[in-house]
Amino acid sequence: MAILRSLFCVWMLVTLLSLGPQSSLGRSHFHKKQKSTPKNGKGHSSVSPVNSPANAPGTTTTDPCNSSSDPCIFDVRSFGAVGDGSTDDTEAFRSAWKEACSVESGTLLVPSDGVFMITSTIFSGPCQPGLVFQVDGVLMPPNGPDCWPESDSKLQWLVFYRLDGMTLRGEGTIEGNGEEWWNLPCKPHRGPNGSTLPGPCSSPALIRFFMSRNLTVRDLCIENSPQFHVKFDGCEGVHIEGLTINSPALSPNTDGIHVENTKSVAIYNSMISNGDDCISIGPGCSDVDIENITCGPGHGISIGSLGIHNSQACVSNVSVRNAVIRHSDNGLRIKTWQGGMGTVSSISFDTVYLENVRNCIIIDQYYCLDKKCRNQTSAVYVSDVSYTNIKGTYDVRSAPIHFACSDTVPCTNITMSEVELLPYEGELVDDPFCWNAYGVTQTLTIPPISCLQDGQPQNLQDSSNYNC
Repeated sequence: MAILRSLFCVWMLVTLLSLGPQSSLGRSHFHKKQKSTPKNGKGHSSVSPVNSPANAPGTTTTDPCNSSSDPCIFDVRSFGAVGDGSTDDTEAFRSAWKEACSVESGTLLVPSDGVFMITSTIFSGPCQPGLVFQVDGVLMPPNGPDCWPESDSKLQWLVFYRLDGMTLRGEGTIEGNGEEWWNLPCKPHRGPNGSTLPGPCSSPALIRFFMSRNLTVRDLCIENSPQFHVKFDGCEGVHIEGLTINSPALSPNTDGIHVENTKSVAIYNSMISNGDDCISIGPGCSDVDIENITCGPGHGISIGSLGIHNSQACVSNVSVRNAVIRHSDNGLRIKTWQGGMGTVSSISFDTVYLENVRNCIIIDQYYCLDKKCRNQTSAVYVSDVSYTNIKGTYDVRSAPIHFACSDTVPCTNITMSEVELLPYEGELVDDPFCWNAYGVTQTLTIPPISCLQDGQPQNLQDSSNYNC
């Protein structure tokens, strides 16, 4: 009997062990479908994550994007993108965006081994936090106006709308295919004998951020835009760093970075070569910090133009420091139209090197594209502008310093310190121009600036025109 009892106990033990954890009835099971093993060049999965198949009734599943500390990668090829430079991959990008937008820390990946062509597209939010648009390959629009779909906007190509906390970055290139747009006969200097011709002349801005906040754009190469390369409109909290922007010197209206109606902007450590303003700051901007920027060729760093069509324009708290501007039509420029209202105030240019720049320092309150603008009494009020440690060389075809302020709304509180500008070649031009400009020179300048008026003007127009 003892032997039988022992055999029975052994049999019971083996039976219990064979049941294992399944003996705990009613417990839910969590399964995660494994991502496929192929990897792209950056070590991320090259396929779109998918949820695990449904389990038996009563069980619970999890989203793999939320169950791992790694970012959730949505490779556009997994959504049908071809990347051969000619196939229209727009729908694949839209599908990948929809999925990446819907998860936390989602990344839309443009892989490094492809050239992807898409048509004008609005990538809209709101999206989950941490969204990244990663361009490691080449991304481009159709090649010129003849290839542009009739149904698409000719004013913009990539639009990012209503986003919070998005990053656009990568080691690749956004190629604008702008040459055919620049050669339209209605573009400046493209008609016979340097004229322009009538006709449709809309050209798309390459990248536009609209009504968004907490944005980061970094490390990309952006080139040959039909019009503005990167534009921010109605945004707040913008960080730009490490961009390389490149277009030919004669490409019209190809501003590198343009901001308008945008607050809290940081632009750092970037190189911009193009056919218009390196950085342009439009109406409605405040708290713009620019540092370690190299510009040229182009039209320099510009505030404006402001006040067109008798509009109100307000710009304040702009700082430019440690910048280099080479072989440019302008250096540091503020430009406003007659008839405007509002203010430009608290502007600082500090430690800027200029090389062979035609108009090194310029305030122009008579800005006009065709020189047929009629005189008007109202103007945008320019005040509290400082130039410190501005050195380099200028093109002798123009005076290096030009302050042309409104007859009725003088520029006030202009401060000059350690300004040393010498001719790039040729004879010294020692005749800076000032008109109705008030300010001080804190140190001796080269060339001497004796035309600034001391103190303050006796009266200005109704101050309510300058409220912002």
